[in-house]
Amino acid sequence: MPKPFMNVADLLARARGQVDGVDADTLLAHALGKDRSWLFAHAKDVVPAELMASFESMLQRRIAGEPVAYLTGRHGFWTLDLEVGPATLIPRPETELLVELALARIPERQPAHIADLGTGSGAIALAIASERPQARVIATDVSTAALEVARRNAVHQEIANVEFRCGDWFAPLQSETFDIIASNPPYIAEGDPHLDKGDLRFEPAMALSCGPDGLNAIRTIVGHAGAHLDAGGWLLLEHGWDQGDAVRGMLADAGFIDVETVRDLEGRDRVTLAHRL
Repeated sequence: MPKPFMNVADLLARARGQVDGVDADTLLAHALGKDRSWLFAHAKDVVPAELMASFESMLQRRIAGEPVAYLTGRHGFWTLDLEVGPATLIPRPETELLVELALARIPERQPAHIADLGTGSGAIALAIASERPQARVIATDVSTAALEVARRNAVHQEIANVEFRCGDWFAPLQSETFDIIASNPPYIAEGDPHLDKGDLRFEPAMALSCGPDGLNAIRTIVGHAGAHLDAGGWLLLEHGWDQGDAVRGMLADAGFIDVETVRDLEGRDRVTLAHRL
């Protein structure tokens, strides 16, 4: 148990012996309502008992495996500080590749119609909308709880050119068509042992896995995307490192052209994109 009174440096030293150092810093900064740089400038400051208790509670939950992003309720993605919670996935850095590839196909300062399927916290939709204010972005998700988070993120970030709709994949889009359809759908195979490890244990299962090979959601999206893309429109899909071949085959079979898989910074297949005639 911690001493009744401890300073910032002592609390951090003890916590870093139990969890990753960055996690310890982030949790203490959050408990104190400060940023990480403040911790080092005020290392000898005594932490009030009630704030120390809050930090200790978060520390124990982190030791049990709960993600830091869920403990603080915030996570950075692109240039945005987003609210996240158990109803949403925690946005990953590799998903920024999907945003980069989408933005490269959306002209600046021109109208465009974009769809983000399975938006979760709204990370992809909001990142695109923030960079392309002339675009109209429609973001869908079957989870009403996730959409509540996404809508709060839009308000917090003061991004007005995004509309959130509830429903499964294309269902809320009716007969609308788009210049770009982007999605980071569930793609982990059901029963994959990674689902029982690390942060994945706490994230929503429906947003992580779909089908025996993990590709059921991608099959659905590819099968219906053609009817929702304007001529010359693009479909961009994030997927697992070993699924590039399968996704390229689906897109080719569905009549898409210019099918390409782009690797992430670790050299792994990450996003496959294709063009509609």
